[in-house]
Amino acid sequence: MTLRLTKHHGLGNDFLVALVSRNQQLTPDAKRAVALCDRRTGIGADGLLWGLEPDADGADLRMVLHNADGSEAEISGNGIRCLAQAWVMDRGTTSGSITIDTPGGRRHLELSPTEDPLTASVVVDMGAVTAGPAEPADLDGVSGRHETLSIGNPHLVAEVPSVADVDIASLGPSVEARFPGGINVHALEGIDRGTIRLAHWERGAGVTLACGSGASVAVVAATRWGLVDPDREVLVEMPGGTASVRVGATVHLRGPATYVGEVIVP
Repeated sequence: MTLRLTKHHGLGNDFLVALVSRNQQLTPDAKRAVALCDRRTGIGADGLLWGLEPDADGADLRMVLHNADGSEAEISGNGIRCLAQAWVMDRGTTSGSITIDTPGGRRHLELSPTEDPLTASVVVDMGAVTAGPAEPADLDGVSGRHETLSIGNPHLVAEVPSVADVDIASLGPSVEARFPGGINVHALEGIDRGTIRLAHWERGAGVTLACGSGASVAVVAATRWGLVDPDREVLVEMPGGTASVRVGATVHLRGPATYVGEVIVP
C-alpha cells in the first residue's frame, strides 16, 4: 500500500511522519517502521510517527510512535513537535495550536514560525513529572547523584562532571539492560544556574542527538539537586542543539521542529 510520509527533525532527532489525512486506512505497522527507519536500506530515522484519528473528544490527533527497532514509545518530546509541524503544514500554515493524545497522556502544543521557513518553534506542555521505575541494587558505571523519573516514559538521569568524558554508547545499554522494561539514560552536566548539558541513550533508538522528554526530566532533576534556579527557563544543551525547559505545575518544553522533505513509498 502506498504510504505518503514527511520527514522532520527536532535538533537532529529525526522522524518519519504518516498522517491519516494523507493516507487512507492508515494502520500502524511496526515491521514497516523498522524497514523505513533503517539508515542503509530504508529512508532512515530514529522513529516513525503515525498521526491517527483521535479516540476521544478534545484531541486533534492520536499519536503512535514506533522506534527504529519497532518498539513502541509512550511519548517523545522531539517527535511530538515533528508530528505537530506535519499537521499544521498539511493545513497550509506554519503556526497554530494542536492537542495530541499519546500513550503517555494528552499533550497540547503551540507552534509559531521562525526566520527559517522550514522550521517552526514549538512549545509543548509535557505534563507532570513523577517517580520512575525502581532502581536495581547496583548500577555499574553510575556514581554520584542519580534518579529515575517519568514524564509518560521512563528515564534515568545521572549527574556527571563532564558529558564529554562519558561514553554514553557504552553506559546507556548497560544501564538500560538492568531495567525490565528498558529505560532512557541521560548524563547530565551542570554548566551554570540556567544551563545544563546532556548526552542521551534512548530505548529503541540508541544514541540520539537530542531527547525532548529527557531534557524535560533532566531539568526537574537539576532543579531538585540545586544545579539550576527554580522558576526560570533553563537552557538544555544537547549534541544536536539547544532547547529550553520551564518547570512549574507541569513541564513546558520549547524547541524547533524542522521539515526535511516528502517521501512516497510504494
